[in-house]
Amino acid sequence: MIWLTQKLEFPDIFKADESGLLAIGGDLSPERLLLAYKSGIFPWYNPNEIIQWWSPDPRFVLYPKDLKISKSTKKLLNQKYFYFTENQCFPEVVKYCASIKRTGQTGTWITEEMINAYCTLHEMGLAKSVEVWKNNDLVGGFYGIDLLTVFCGESMFSKISNASKCGFTYFAQKYSYQYKIIDCQIYSSYLEQLGAMQISRKKFKTYLDCDIIKNLDFNL
Repeated sequence: MIWLTQKLEFPDIFKADESGLLAIGGDLSPERLLLAYKSGIFPWYNPNEIIQWWSPDPRFVLYPKDLKISKSTKKLLNQKYFYFTENQCFPEVVKYCASIKRTGQTGTWITEEMINAYCTLHEMGLAKSVEVWKNNDLVGGFYGIDLLTVFCGESMFSKISNASKCGFTYFAQKYSYQYKIIDCQIYSSYLEQLGAMQISRKKFKTYLDCDIIKNLDFNL
């Protein structure tokens, strides 16, 4: 187990244990979070626990070109059943992701500390949200980290059926020529139905090893 200090650095991701846990400690400063995502690492821990940093192997990702769109989703999109916006109410999206009830879960890993950290990243131009609307009501959405050629999805929510699925489909189609992959972090059957798949951590790292990501900084 590797404990982080105040020094802004992470161990090599290939030192993570079998579960994908790489290190603990540190903080959620914008600088550390940016370094983490550029390195293939993300924070994930329960309330009242010390910060935990993960880099799982395999990694669960979606190639936009491999997106699977069901007939029902196509019908909803063609009918314009929902409409979509981006970065219009980022804090609300994150808070809904934190508060929405999920099958098999009794709480949330999106603590107040996490909410504040990602809202700061959004203000600095690094995090983005997609909002799904129905009759002027926010009914779904998701947020993540924008690394220009890789989008690192963090969480999504739906208040009505198919809201997040349609929002994700809208996003993946719209940015299919920008993002080489959408990082979904760990396996979920829900995203597998949309075309997400597991790849090795080594292969995932190759998508981060490019100048456009290495030189990415805050848009202050």
